[in-house]
Amino acid sequence: MEFVIKISQFLLSLSLLIVLHELGHFIPAKLFKTKVEKFYLFFDVKYSLFKKKIGETVYGIGWLPLGGYVKIAGMIDESMDKEQMAQPPQPWEFRSKPAWQRLIIMLGGVTVNFILAYVIFVFVSFIYGDTDIKIASLKGGYLIENPVLQDAGFQTGDKVLAINDQKIEKDSEIGQYIIGAEQMTIERDGQEKVISLPENFLGQLSDEGSRNLFRYRYPFIVESVPDSSANKSADLKQGDMILGLNGKKLEYFDQFEGELESLKGQTVTAEVLRDDDVLTKSLKVNNEGKLNIFRLIDAKRFTELGYYEVTRRDYSFGESFVEGGNKFASTITNYFSQLKAIFNPKTEAYKGLGGFKAIYDIFPDFWSWEAFWKLTAFLSIMLAVLNLLPIPALDGGHVMFLLYEMISGRKPSEKFLERAQIVGFFILIALVLFANGNDIFKAITR
Repeated sequence: MEFVIKISQFLLSLSLLIVLHELGHFIPAKLFKTKVEKFYLFFDVKYSLFKKKIGETVYGIGWLPLGGYVKIAGMIDESMDKEQMAQPPQPWEFRSKPAWQRLIIMLGGVTVNFILAYVIFVFVSFIYGDTDIKIASLKGGYLIENPVLQDAGFQTGDKVLAINDQKIEKDSEIGQYIIGAEQMTIERDGQEKVISLPENFLGQLSDEGSRNLFRYRYPFIVESVPDSSANKSADLKQGDMILGLNGKKLEYFDQFEGELESLKGQTVTAEVLRDDDVLTKSLKVNNEGKLNIFRLIDAKRFTELGYYEVTRRDYSFGESFVEGGNKFASTITNYFSQLKAIFNPKTEAYKGLGGFKAIYDIFPDFWSWEAFWKLTAFLSIMLAVLNLLPIPALDGGHVMFLLYEMISGRKPSEKFLERAQIVGFFILIALVLFANGNDIFKAITR
């Protein structure tokens, strides 16, 4: 069921972005009276799942979910229709239109993606507002289990104060600024400390594979005791909080893990808080150092107990346009930081480059419209930025040649454009193979 939910979100988001991107090319092409021969969601290599001709355009759905396309008459694109290009130019063809019209047609897709992302951010801000956690309020700081963070010098209990020169106050800001971080200022035992990060920090995180970086520290609250547990008869109820073992106070669940390791196979005395009463229970530790008790994750109760403070901000409709713009700008800035890191071999960030599996993985295994729309906005920006890269076969490649034509007054020959298209196509294939190969390699090695 979790797979169905994730794949449904993945396909819905991808389909929405592809259709709207291609619509961004389709609409100005039709406005400039340019013939559009095909409008396809996914690629129809030798076969279409669905197709219907309306007017001069065939609308369809292909079987290969690697993107989509519009086939514009008289345009050198991935179809490489040399037969059509060998004919004399027709007034309804792309190549016959003025350069400024062709430029608008080529920029239409990324323009729609940018507008879509901004609109989504506006409505997400208005409908859902912002919920975050103040770092200063974190009781006990962060739980640090990731070996890369530990090797860099982080310890459980640290609170993040700044990344580079950017002051960090909210938990969500860590993920926002950690890309490209060279140093982090933390608070440990009331003292500030600066931790310098290795240049290949992102590459190390990718090699490690764990997504657990800075995690909250929770108390040990009982969810349930399975029938297979030796503690089934201990009379523990949902909501009971285990305060300690053998007279030793243990405030956080991560402290129990270390303590239980030294108590394998023993019976221990546990202090348990139930409502306002402190009870004493005898619990058995199995040979693996576990109590075999499921713990409860209850954000509301953790907040009530003072383990962290949740902040909530709602926006009026007018304020949402400003906040949406702020989210839009910061997402673009952060994505360019990611690209900069990926193209710098020293950071080894290219190891984290992923394909369709990586995109699929970012969607939650439960249905959340808030998460869906936020991820769709991010992917829309990602699609727009990647399409603007000056690689022939991408929109950015076409734009690059059109700008050259407009500045120099000379149009590149069709033969040159055909060869450039082939080179760009092989570059794209190499990037797709590398990204998806990374996914496969990670799946095998982990």
